[in-house]
Amino acid sequence: MKNIRIDGYGTIDGYGLTREESRIVGVGNKAIALKECVNVDIQDLTMLHCGHFALLATGVENMTLHNVKVDTNRDGFDIDCCRNVRISDCSVNAPWDDAIVLKASYALGRFKDTEMVTITNCYVSGFDQGSMVAGTFETDEPQAPDQGFNTGRIKFGTESSGGFKNITISNCVFVHCRGIALETVDGGHMEDISISNVTMKDIVNAPIFLRLGARMRSPEGTPMGSMKRISISHINCYNADSRYSCILSGIPGYPIEDVSLSDIRIVFKGGGTAEMAALTPPENERLYPEPWMFGLIPASGFFIRHVNNITLKDIELSYLTPDARPTFYLDNVQTIRLVRVSSTLEPTVPRIKQTRVSGLTDQP
Repeated sequence: MKNIRIDGYGTIDGYGLTREESRIVGVGNKAIALKECVNVDIQDLTMLHCGHFALLATGVENMTLHNVKVDTNRDGFDIDCCRNVRISDCSVNAPWDDAIVLKASYALGRFKDTEMVTITNCYVSGFDQGSMVAGTFETDEPQAPDQGFNTGRIKFGTESSGGFKNITISNCVFVHCRGIALETVDGGHMEDISISNVTMKDIVNAPIFLRLGARMRSPEGTPMGSMKRISISHINCYNADSRYSCILSGIPGYPIEDVSLSDIRIVFKGGGTAEMAALTPPENERLYPEPWMFGLIPASGFFIRHVNNITLKDIELSYLTPDARPTFYLDNVQTIRLVRVSSTLEPTVPRIKQTRVSGLTDQP
């Protein structure tokens, strides 16, 4: 189908939809589903209780989402194998799954990238369903089905048979949800990603999570993917869960490459212990990617493993309660530049714990 427009100031109420993945006879699980459509505009809508997907767009070319409010019980926007997508001025509350998620699955029966996407001026959160639109922003619902507490974030992945290319996220707000997640684990290539001007508050896991893994839910024989040329800047985060710090992790033989992190301020909860600092997280190469896949993290700021060529510049880290872990845990990192990185460490805690690191420069 071509030239589709859905707009108006009304509400799509999916009260009768199921949020379960499995099909139930006679019951739908999507409020809006689009497949291989061209030229789609969706704007000025409110969507409530939308089942598994408020919007599932698969293989869509040229799509604009503008001024859409979603308050739902699973995924908000799922943008899968789509090209030339503009998402702007949207508010998505999704406590039980991702708010805005880009995917590159094998659902079309072929490899297809998600590319040329902009996400700007958007709000995402994990408050109780219905409470964003109601204006009450409640926090009484139980944790998400994956036992990871409320979700509601912007994420790339997990489905990543295809790649993610030429994508920007800017001027967005995260509240009471998980952090930014960039994941390619099924053979897809993620490259040329820019994230800037993001404010975050009450983040329930890693504020920044980059994972190149080997789950490989793709046709047999699919080669490993890659992650490179990632830029994240001007991030302001307050009250982030300290158990996982920020995580950037490839796997042995397949490093994340060419990463720039700059102008980032994070206030963590703190409370990390010396026992946590002594831990060595497992690789878990094939595990579903979430920060807790590594267990508790032995760094209070950044856990960086299997990464080549990374710069961290103008980074400020602080803690609401003292933390006994080093700021950085570096393992198998080649060429890392620390420029004006500060953290409020306890006097007896080393700043960096490292192994198999070459090309480290640390400029005050």
